[in-house]
Amino acid sequence: MAVSGNEVKILHMYAKGVMDRADHHAGEVKGVALALLGGIIWRGDPGTIAIKQYDGNLANVLWVEIEGNRYAFAFNHDTNEIEIRDRTQSGPPLHSFTNKTPVSDVEAVFRKL
Repeated sequence: MAVSGNEVKILHMYAKGVMDRADHHAGEVKGVALALLGGIIWRGDPGTIAIKQYDGNLANVLWVEIEGNRYAFAFNHDTNEIEIRDRTQSGPPLHSFTNKTPVSDVEAVFRKL
């Protein structure tokens, strides 16, 4: 029996939206966004991914729990970085990433979450 792709479909729509918006506003994070999505899929607790909606569309904020701890992933328009924030969209930033961040650093951060 095949596994339903509904959750993957929503994550796909989110990733497409992030990449499309990055083309216009945030080219400094396009590559690292893909690495972060991979880390979210890899380490996220099953069933905990939540994506913010704005005017009925998926927005740039994603929440996930990793080992029971909640994290928000959001683009910081002032620094042009993607941040992992503690628990909430306005929580303190724990880590920040740009395309200059080595993928090995992304992996190391996710291993420690």
